[in-house]
Amino acid sequence: MHQFISVTFSLLVITGLRVSVQAGETRPERSISRHYISELTVTNGGRWGSWGHKEMCPTGTYAAGFSLKVDSAPYAQTNDITALNGIRLHCIDNYRRSLNQYHEYSTVRSEVGSWGRWTDIKWCPSGFLRGFALLVEKPQNTGDNKAANNIAFVCSGGAVLIGSGTNWGEYGAWSKTCEGKGICGIKTRIEEPQGSGDDTALNDVTMFCCS
Repeated sequence: MHQFISVTFSLLVITGLRVSVQAGETRPERSISRHYISELTVTNGGRWGSWGHKEMCPTGTYAAGFSLKVDSAPYAQTNDITALNGIRLHCIDNYRRSLNQYHEYSTVRSEVGSWGRWTDIKWCPSGFLRGFALLVEKPQNTGDNKAANNIAFVCSGGAVLIGSGTNWGEYGAWSKTCEGKGICGIKTRIEEPQGSGDDTALNDVTMFCCS
């Protein structure tokens, strides 16, 4: 794990361009029927909640960037921080990717939690997202459970992008790497609001790969 942290932080200098979530964002285009060749999962996802719908990038596009919905200070609920609430994939085609043209892209996501604010987009400096690792806090016997806190992606060219999530917990092992061109879809596991109980929001995620 210490090796993972040292590698990822040493690569922060090449973690890609940041673009405002509002700037140039287009209407999400859902495509649940697109053919995919494999699924990417991790073993350390949280245990609470249920799986949402699968949402795929439009045909011919792949995820080259991502943004997160994060519940953290100073905006978090009092004494009940839910940390990571949502993940958006930002999809472009190979031609625009090769020209680093980010102004025309599609945004897809699965279910999201009820709290937090969206971060800026982080883009791969080249290529597409091809694998991920999840930062998860283990269940707490007492206190505030947060489940998933952050996510990291590896791009086609080897660059590692660290999300702007929170820091509780530990990163688990990396998922497998896409055999095709890159990640093209997402499905998330979300715990619904618990009322007077402890909330955790996003617990786990599955990514889909397309050729």
